[in-house]
Amino acid sequence: MSKVRSFFREELAGWKAPEIAWLGIACLVILCLSIYWHDTWYGIVSAVTGVACVVCTGKGKLSAYIYGTINVLLYAFISFQAHYYGEVMLNLIYYFPMEFYGFYVWSKHMDSETHEVEKRLMKPMGFLILILADAAGTFFYGLVLQKLGGSLPFVDAFTTVSSVAAMILSVFMYAEQWLLWIIIDVVTIYLWGVAFAGGSDTIATLLMWVVYLINAVIMFVRWYREARTHEV
Repeated sequence: MSKVRSFFREELAGWKAPEIAWLGIACLVILCLSIYWHDTWYGIVSAVTGVACVVCTGKGKLSAYIYGTINVLLYAFISFQAHYYGEVMLNLIYYFPMEFYGFYVWSKHMDSETHEVEKRLMKPMGFLILILADAAGTFFYGLVLQKLGGSLPFVDAFTTVSSVAAMILSVFMYAEQWLLWIIIDVVTIYLWGVAFAGGSDTIATLLMWVVYLINAVIMFVRWYREARTHEV
């Protein structure tokens, strides 16, 4: 019980007023608009926990993986309904177990003063190799999804393969993860925009990704600055 209390104390420590306001406003806007557009309960819960996950990830808090676990399960179900099979496989086969692994790794690298995870920068050559592997993976996985009859197979493949790479960077605390998330978010907004325009009741999911994009831009600047300071 003492460990649980300590965990929650650390999770609540260090938050600044603008950060709390950003988390609260983002969740409230998604909640209100989703109810207005009559989204499903699981779509709303997925969107709200998804927003909480990315904001807490940006803050470097372990609770990001708790919110993430809820989000990936519901998001996989929503993606299955929309025939985005790459997203389904990404969330169930990859993201779900990675939530537990990420929680474990981050718990070993928490700053005792800030109660946030440590931030790192990649070597340029390592990031270049990652981008080339991402491009190759997108092409070949897109062919697979095309054979399966999925919607927008190469767009779906790009978000899936890039998300695998970004999640690895996130687990190992690299600031460059946010560059990948920015690109992923832009493409995924297009993907869910197509679904919503086609009559799908996925407004909460679409709004969730818009918030993800805004958050990724903010967090890239923050993580890059902190990682540079740590390396100096």
